[in-house]
Amino acid sequence: MKATVKWLDGVSFEGTSESGHSVVMDGPSESGGKNLGMRPMETLLLGLGGCTSYDVVTILKKSRQDVKNCKAEITAQRADNIPKVFTKIHIHFIIEGSNLDAVAVERAINLSATKYCSASIMLEQSVVISNDFEIIEE
Repeated sequence: MKATVKWLDGVSFEGTSESGHSVVMDGPSESGGKNLGMRPMETLLLGLGGCTSYDVVTILKKSRQDVKNCKAEITAQRADNIPKVFTKIHIHFIIEGSNLDAVAVERAINLSATKYCSASIMLEQSVVISNDFEIIEE
């Protein structure tokens, strides 16, 4: 896997993935940015959320669960001092569907966290990651 990050201006950068998709990253004005895009650490959280959500939906569908929507609300705490690494990350899954089995949802989330989600497994080496979920009946 390859990626390219190109400096645009100030503290603005464009990241391009091997698949050809791009994202603009920028800093806040107090750091010389123009707020033109996400902060790099926000992008990291979105990658985690996308990775685990993909797993959860895929596992639920394979388990013949009638999942209609999945949203991951992610909150994170960072260290006060540089490097301001993440110290805690919490993922709250909101799963919508018909007749969803709570045991199957919990199993899908746990399998993602412990076996399938590369981002989660990599980050948990240095960050406390927790999760919970709610089911919304359609």
